Amino acid sequence: MTGPRRDPDMVRPYVRTGGRVRPHRSVLLESVVIAAPGPTGELGPDARRVMSLFSVGHGGLAVADIAAALQLPPSTIRILVSSLMDSGHLAGPAAAVNDQPENDLLQKVLDGLRELV
Repeated sequence: MTGPRRDPDMVRPYVRTGGRVRPHRSVLLESVVIAAPGPTGELGPDARRVMSLFSVGHGGLAVADIAAALQLPPSTIRILVSSLMDSGHLAGPAAAVNDQPENDLLQKVLDGLRELV
């Protein structure tokens, strides 16, 4: 039998999240977030790692993709993303309300698709 694991990179999730066990916001694994411009020097190491995944001018990332890229538990990433949203470093993409098609057009498309079947 071997002794206790002595992995130097092993950091408990509650240490990474500052003791928080739940996100402040509703952050789902499929939630897409985008980076806001601004300095990231005051952030902790894990928050900086999250922010380093975002390239300037490139779209957003799903929370599940961030967890996979950083090889951290999704629950931990949800809490980190929530904190970064609270601090203004990350944001959810704004919905384009004016670009929505009219309901009658959508109904015509649906009717046309049903006729194809």
